[in-house]
Amino acid sequence: MTARDGQPWPPLPLMKNEDVIEAPVDRDLLTQRYTQEAVRFIRQNQNQPFFLYLPHAMPGSTAHPFASKPFQGKSKNGPYGDSVEELDWSTGEILDVLDELNLAQQTLVIWTSDNGAPRRNPPQGSNHPLGGWGYSVMEGGMRVPCLIRQPGRIPAGAVSDELTTMMDLLPTLAAISGATASTRGPIDGHDLSELLANPANVESPWRGFLYYYRDQVQAVRDHRWKLHLPRSDKQTDLNGSRVSAAEARLFDLQNDIGETTNVAADHPDIVARLTQLAKELSEETGDGAIRGSGERSVGRHPNPQPQLLR
Repeated sequence: MTARDGQPWPPLPLMKNEDVIEAPVDRDLLTQRYTQEAVRFIRQNQNQPFFLYLPHAMPGSTAHPFASKPFQGKSKNGPYGDSVEELDWSTGEILDVLDELNLAQQTLVIWTSDNGAPRRNPPQGSNHPLGGWGYSVMEGGMRVPCLIRQPGRIPAGAVSDELTTMMDLLPTLAAISGATASTRGPIDGHDLSELLANPANVESPWRGFLYYYRDQVQAVRDHRWKLHLPRSDKQTDLNGSRVSAAEARLFDLQNDIGETTNVAADHPDIVARLTQLAKELSEETGDGAIRGSGERSVGRHPNPQPQLLR
């Protein structure tokens, strides 16, 4: 199994806990197998609280994403579309078993992604109407869909454009389930339970958000405005171009979600405010070689021992 075709990644086995199920892996069947295991887990734990994390491997960063035979050729968008069609089927299987077991109203289902589609030739996926590609600090690289379902808690069909992050999932799930999020240190995210219950009237708890490329702050936004910071020493993104030019670039995300029109010259007050906001926020989180007051040391295993296929 390779993480990206053409790259020298080692072959990885398919494992369940510490047991090797298959090596080499039939990647055509990964979505099917993950889904079957998820449904089995739900049935097995239907009489007690459970947490199921299902990170599908597809479509991923392979040149030609994989799908099982029933979905091969089903889409008009080639292998990429086929794999997405199978993900749609997988989601339906999970929602169906929750309905079958009368667990839908007791289960919060969150469907989202990690980043936008990266640049490929030929293209795979689209971030339209967002600008930019994955692995950059453009909205097309950072902003992703998030669909959440829990009948009785979340109004059906409700839509919110408020600023939220994946860091919010831990405190939100802890609040909804009545658990304690942490006793070891600060939690980076915010509890969104009130926003989920009343998305039309509750605002985001975020004051602002920093966009990092690796360890560098390259942009900052509030609820409406986004400022690409004016630093000419920025690292280049994986698409081969500098994310930030030598001058500030300001975008009105409310009216220009594609980040096409720089309005910095028209709003110097907003540029100044967001520049100060980025400075204040990065004092805690750090920026490049400047260590933040809230940075924690990287965790390390004292004696890591890899499992080897023999």
